[in-house]
Amino acid sequence: MKNHKIKNIKKELLSDNWYTLNKFTFDYQKNDGTWETQHREVYNCGDAAAVLIFNEEKNKLVLTRHSNTCAL
Repeated sequence: MKNHKIKNIKKELLSDNWYTLNKFTFDYQKNDGTWETQHREVYNCGDAAAVLIFNEEKNKLVLTRHSNTCAL
C-alpha cells in the first residue's frame, strides 16, 4: 500500500561505526493539504522491535520507561 501523503524520500548515512544511523528527509502532506519537509533519524542496531502503546478511549499514546540494550 503506497502512502500518497509522503514523497521525495532521501536517505543519508550519518554513521556506520558500531551500528548504522540514517537520516531520512521527506515531504509530508498535512491534513490541511499543505506540504511540510520533515526529518527523522533512525538508529539500526540489528534485530529489534518497537511497540507503541495506544489508549483508544483517550486517543493518546502511553509513555513508559524502557531499557535500551542495543546501545550496551
